Amino acid sequence: MPLRDGRYTGPLFRALNPVYAREPLSGRGAALHGGRFNPKGTPALYTALDPATALREANQVGSLQPTTLVSYRADIGPIFDTGNADALASYDLSAQILADPGWRAKMLDGRPVPTQDFARTLIAEGFAGLLTRSFAKGASESNLNIILWRWTGAGCALELVDDENRLGRM
Repeated sequence: MPLRDGRYTGPLFRALNPVYAREPLSGRGAALHGGRFNPKGTPALYTALDPATALREANQVGSLQPTTLVSYRADIGPIFDTGNADALASYDLSAQILADPGWRAKMLDGRPVPTQDFARTLIAEGFAGLLTRSFAKGASESNLNIILWRWTGAGCALELVDDENRLGRM
């Protein structure tokens, strides 16, 4: 189980658009465009528990585009576990609602997106992020993501692994 007492401690991976490679801790791209688990205006880091899932997440539309893969050392909590069906049901959600392939069309049309509303609620309740399966094409239930809304401050430590300052030389 990736979570222990509502915390995640271990490596995380993220595949970035090279435009954001110099700011791998900003969450700016997600804030500008919105995502399944963050409304526009809310910074988020979409991370994965393994590099292949991170790459799959970053390249969901069309052909593989240039991507910068980074890793982090994480010790973050509390993290909501969407794999807990009872906890999810307490928010009137289900795995089917989380997996809704129409979330982006709803967002672009200005309609409510249940997963974004869920994120707003979890943020207000003090959660740093959530653990969920990947919904990218070809992903299985074993491909897991952690979406972070808070990665600094009390209870949160996220450190970019860049011992050789490679991103600083881009």
